[in-house]
Amino acid sequence: MLSSVDRLLFVRKVNIFNELRDDFLVRLASVMQELSFPAGHPIVKYGEEGRSLYIIVSGRVRVHLGDRELAELVQGQCFGEMSVFDAEPRSASVTTLESCECLTLTQQHLYEAIEETSGLAINVIRLLSRRIRGINQEVDTLKDEMSLIKPNLHF
Repeated sequence: MLSSVDRLLFVRKVNIFNELRDDFLVRLASVMQELSFPAGHPIVKYGEEGRSLYIIVSGRVRVHLGDRELAELVQGQCFGEMSVFDAEPRSASVTTLESCECLTLTQQHLYEAIEETSGLAINVIRLLSRRIRGINQEVDTLKDEMSLIKPNLHF
């Protein structure tokens, strides 16, 4: 369990909370719930309703669709932000690779925080944009690879 000071120090280092005032971060950190998960535990399941954002305090998680791994996330990274914003079902599953400690921020608390400081919304938008850019690069790489192995058929 993190002390109030340790929680503040940790939250201050998380990318989506960069550049936010300490007084704001103190209040935000105080409403976050701390959860512990054992290794191999499904934290988020594809298709379920999501109303919380998770921030990894310790441990590693695997983001996946079935057996296909999409990403591995570590301390200071977050997941679950898409469902929090669009109220759609979870787009992937997240399972612990080792025991993990996470902080959670509910949709209500996140919306209240965004109303108070637009900087948080901007940081979340940056996070989502980086993830989309990464996916676009992967798709481009796959297209290039496919064009090399796809036989040229001439009729």
